[in-house]
Amino acid sequence: MAGKTSSAGAEIGGRYAAALFDLAADEKALDTVEKDLVDLSTAIDQSDDLQNLISNPLFAREDKQKAIMSLLDAGKAHAFIRNVAGLMAYNGRLFALPAMIKAFRKLAADARGEVSAEAITAVPLSDEQVKRLRSEIEASIGKGVNLETRTDESLLGGLVVKVGSRMVDTSLRTKLTQLKMSMKEA
Repeated sequence: MAGKTSSAGAEIGGRYAAALFDLAADEKALDTVEKDLVDLSTAIDQSDDLQNLISNPLFAREDKQKAIMSLLDAGKAHAFIRNVAGLMAYNGRLFALPAMIKAFRKLAADARGEVSAEAITAVPLSDEQVKRLRSEIEASIGKGVNLETRTDESLLGGLVVKVGSRMVDTSLRTKLTQLKMSMKEA
């Protein structure tokens, strides 16, 4: 069931992202809107309360709309974002907000000729490490890279890099799992 919800969120988020992208492109506001969406995504990632508000169906639409609008107003988010997020809350689609942000960022990266990539590490990367990793990926694929990073302590060490449909997994967790499997076969 979670897969269906995730798929529905991605589809709904993609529709809102396409509309927001077209509007921002027409008004030459892509960079500003994308920056504000990155800020909003960071706020969502760092707040359990905000994640709960967005995903919990027990909160009334009106309460969700008021809360998200207050947050966006306080952060001085672009009017386009306030309008789309308000509409999503009004329509009971606020759960798709993270998917909308991700889809918008992909559209913006595609428009710039960039490729989106994600790096997952056991510990946070320094700015210098992120810069070096981005350079390595760009050299490997020959395009600009919009790199997102996140941490997952369960990896134990190493990293997982996803670029499009390709994935390179050098995590310690995966290596230990492979070792365990080979020991069972022996």
